[in-house]
Amino acid sequence: MKESTTSKERLLKKIRKALLEKRENPYPNLEDLPFYPPTTESLEVVFAEEFTRVSGQFVYCEDEISFIENILLLAEEKKWRKIYCWEPQLQELLNTYEYPFYATDKDFELAEVGLTLCESLIARNGSIMVSNGNAAGRRLSIYPHAHVVVAYTSQIVMDLKDGFNIIKKKYGSNLPSMISNITGPSRTADIEKTLVLGAHGPKELYVFLLDDSK
Repeated sequence: MKESTTSKERLLKKIRKALLEKRENPYPNLEDLPFYPPTTESLEVVFAEEFTRVSGQFVYCEDEISFIENILLLAEEKKWRKIYCWEPQLQELLNTYEYPFYATDKDFELAEVGLTLCESLIARNGSIMVSNGNAAGRRLSIYPHAHVVVAYTSQIVMDLKDGFNIIKKKYGSNLPSMISNITGPSRTADIEKTLVLGAHGPKELYVFLLDDSK
């Protein structure tokens, strides 16, 4: 017991001594340093590669017409009929081209697809930053079997910290109560170590990226 106490006292003495000694911060600009080595690839390419790596499905669209054409083809292939969209900006886009969708939560338990916007796309890990700060709320990105995200090239950032900066600028002090980062379809391997998609959310995750740089 005495030896243990002596060791403890020696340790505490070292800690007290270290606290009393003033040392220069070895990393004064840590927050400003990049997390990863720089890349020569464009943000769009980095995101697409990382997103598909985590089982996401990526579709690049030159413009709105290209988006409508691609979503029509996908819906026909998947035989989607109950597509829900609650965000005015996205509803306006769909209405322009007379694309059918559910604008309310009527029969929502039968929803096959949730069509939403996002806060930003994180290129580094191929993830999608979403919040409940818009009309889509939380349900559209979680409940339907498929989640389709419509994003724009101007929304792609490299790291999570850049995504959070966008949210801070957009909402100021009135931050959404839910901010989430989606990395691929919902998955779990809790049952007999077998990977199962769609266990706690959408089984399929799509990103339609519209080029708004023109």
